[in-house]
Amino acid sequence: MDKKRRPVIAGNWKMYKTTSEARNYAQSLVGLVGEISELDIVVCAPFTSLPVLKEELKDTIVHLGAQNMCWADEGAFTGEISPRMLLDVACTYVIIGHSERREHFRETDEDIARKVKAAIASGLKPILCVGENLSQRQEGKALAVVRAQLQHDLLELAADDLRKITIAYEPIWAIGTGKTASSKDAQEMCAAMRSTLSGISGSIAEKILILYGGSVKPDNIAELMAQPDIDGALVGGASLTAEGFAQLIKNACIA
Repeated sequence: MDKKRRPVIAGNWKMYKTTSEARNYAQSLVGLVGEISELDIVVCAPFTSLPVLKEELKDTIVHLGAQNMCWADEGAFTGEISPRMLLDVACTYVIIGHSERREHFRETDEDIARKVKAAIASGLKPILCVGENLSQRQEGKALAVVRAQLQHDLLELAADDLRKITIAYEPIWAIGTGKTASSKDAQEMCAAMRSTLSGISGSIAEKILILYGGSVKPDNIAELMAQPDIDGALVGGASLTAEGFAQLIKNACIA
């Protein structure tokens, strides 16, 4: 693997796995990927599984992440989880602005921008998700939609803060559908995103990681990773078994 930015492969379990299932998964995954040094591995789990994973992933190469957070450190926000709470269970990453949060829970770019700022201020590494839906792509609006999301979600961030962010491009029409953007289409969008980031942050854009997310599997990860502006993947369904996720990670290393 010859990448100028250190790649990240992040698994997003979504709303799957009990605590006992999470423990078994972690034990299996660590045994399967313990010798890998070419990239960073992240598991983003439901809140209930984070304490178990903190215990099982301690002193391993696998990083722990959450799937969402509130912008406040504490307060009257029933049902929410704060950055401080995530740090307390050893999270280093947090997914922000996933398309399912935007679509099902009506999160706005204003909400997401507040969360990105709060994550950085607390020391967490945000994985900011952006992407277009099928109608937007068919109407030729994909790039405009993604650029607008980046510009709104990264509003007023200092240059030093921007280098702490990982961006995940997830074409919504490819998530959980089995459809995947071609490596060419994914590279074109990720290159355009880096150009947009350059307009926001100058040369720091070359240091920002851009992941691809959208039906990533062991058999297509190598082709995606071979693209110059794709620095890893945000993996959904293919991360739900330790064996499948480990195989995807190994295939990413040979790209």
